Amino acid sequence: MSEIKKIVLAYSGGLDTSVIAKWLQEEYKAEIVTFTADLGQGEEVEPARKKAEAMGIKEIYIEDLREEFARDFVFPMFRANAIYEGEYLLGTSIARPLIAKRLIEIANETGADAISHGATGKGNDQVRFELGAYALKPGVKVIAPWREWDLLSREKLMAYCEKHNIQVDMKKGKKSPYSMDANLLHISYEGGVLEDTWTEHEEDMWRWTKSPEAAPDVPTYVELSYRNGDIVAIDGVAMTPAQVMIHLNRVGGENGIGRLDIVENRYVGMKSRGCYETPAGTIMLRAHRAIESITLDREVAHLKDELMPRYASLIYTGYWWSPERKMLQTMIDASQAHVNGVVRLKLYKGNVIVVGRKSDDSLFDANIATFEEDGGAYNQADAGGFIKLNALRMRIAAGKGRNLL
Repeated sequence: MSEIKKIVLAYSGGLDTSVIAKWLQEEYKAEIVTFTADLGQGEEVEPARKKAEAMGIKEIYIEDLREEFARDFVFPMFRANAIYEGEYLLGTSIARPLIAKRLIEIANETGADAISHGATGKGNDQVRFELGAYALKPGVKVIAPWREWDLLSREKLMAYCEKHNIQVDMKKGKKSPYSMDANLLHISYEGGVLEDTWTEHEEDMWRWTKSPEAAPDVPTYVELSYRNGDIVAIDGVAMTPAQVMIHLNRVGGENGIGRLDIVENRYVGMKSRGCYETPAGTIMLRAHRAIESITLDREVAHLKDELMPRYASLIYTGYWWSPERKMLQTMIDASQAHVNGVVRLKLYKGNVIVVGRKSDDSLFDANIATFEEDGGAYNQADAGGFIKLNALRMRIAAGKGRNLL
C-alpha cells in the first residue's frame, strides 16, 4: 500500500463509490482522483463533484462522454445486432470499455500509481474494467475494494456512510436501494426483491418507460434513416448518435417499449436476475435488422448471425479491446457499406412493429418475388434441377440403405 500514492477512482457519486473514496483515503493513505462520466444516465453528475470535494479530493474529472459512447461503442455494437443469450442488449457491458479507457488516460495525465472501481467480486464489471485496463496499460495496478474489505452488504455500506457522514441518495429508512446502472442505452436493476426469481418486479421501480397498459392507445410512427448501418436521421431530421438515442429513449419509453426481466449467466459462473429498460436499443435492433433484410446478401446476413453470439459474448465478458473483437468489428463494418435507406416503425404498447423499409441499395426485386406474372424474370422450371442437385447426397445415401424409414 505504501507504494501507491495516487489512485484514479471511477466515481459515480453513488453509495458504493462514495464509500470507496473514503475507504481508499483511510486504508491506502493515498491521494484520490475521481472520474465521473456522463454517459447519459439521465441524472446530474455535478453533485458528484460536491461529494468528492466534501471528502477533500482536489483532482475531480467530470466529463460528458455521451457522443463518444454512442458513436464509438453503442453504434458499432448495433451494426452487429449484438444480443447476449437471446435477450440482453448489453447496456452495462458496452459502457465499461469506455470508462476503462478514460481511467487509464487520466492515470497517465495525473501520474497516478493505480486505478480503482466499485465493481463487486461477484459480478462481471470487475472483469470488464480490469481486462480493459490491462489491455491499454499492461502494468497498471488495480484496486478492487469489494475484494479486500468486509463491507459486504448494502446495510454495512450505509452504516459506513452514517459513521463518516457520507450522503446517500435514494435512502429509504433501513431498506437498501436497488443496485442500478444507467447510461444512454439502458437502466439496469438488481438486488432487493429481484433476488427472488418468483417475485414480480415492482411497478414503481421503472424510471424511463410507461407500462404497456398505460401507454397511449394510438400508435406512434417513426422513420429511421440509415447510412452505412448507422441511424443518421429520425423523421427526416439529421441527428448525432447521442441525439438519436435520447430521442428514441423518450418516444420508446412513452410507448412502453424496452422493459426486460431476465436471469442471465454471469461470466464468473453464477446466475443473476436483472431488470432492464432499453427503449432506444430495442427500437434500434428491430430497425437495423429490417434495413439489413433488404440490403444484405443472404450469405453475408447468415454469416453475421452465426458470428453475432461470439461477438456479443466478447462484449459481455469484457473483451472489447481484444484482437478478436477488433477483427470481428472490421468484418461487421465492411458488411455495412450498402446498409442504407429508411425504416418505418409503428410503436404501440410495448411493441416495435416494422411497417416499411426502402433503400436505393435494396436487393429486393419485386419483379422476381411477385406472385403475379413476372415476364420471364424467373424460370420456375429451373427449380427442379436445383432441388435434385441439392438432394443428390441424400439420394445416394438412401440408395445405400441409409435414411430409410
